[in-house]
Amino acid sequence: MLTGQIYFHNGCRLEIYEQLQSETGVVLIEQYGYEVWRGNEKLYWYDPQPHPHIPELAENHPHHKHVPPDIKHNRVPAPELAFERPNLSFLIEEIMALDI
Repeated sequence: MLTGQIYFHNGCRLEIYEQLQSETGVVLIEQYGYEVWRGNEKLYWYDPQPHPHIPELAENHPHHKHVPPDIKHNRVPAPELAFERPNLSFLIEEIMALDI
């Protein structure tokens, strides 16, 4: 299991939770949660909770991003994320590019 936080110069914080598995020497992500915060405000988060009833998420099911407004229920596809490869480099680049 990997958990931690990364703090950025733009005031953002990435909270990381990954449940990892390695059976054949290849590390796979079994479950994850990535939350992006600025102070006490949650800006957005990623999770792989299945939502098969939402056709817009089918392209990269189950990976998706929760975004404002109504952050809990407003979801968009997250094709950059996967269980088979590391996700942190994408997340770090995304947060560093935020204009806030």
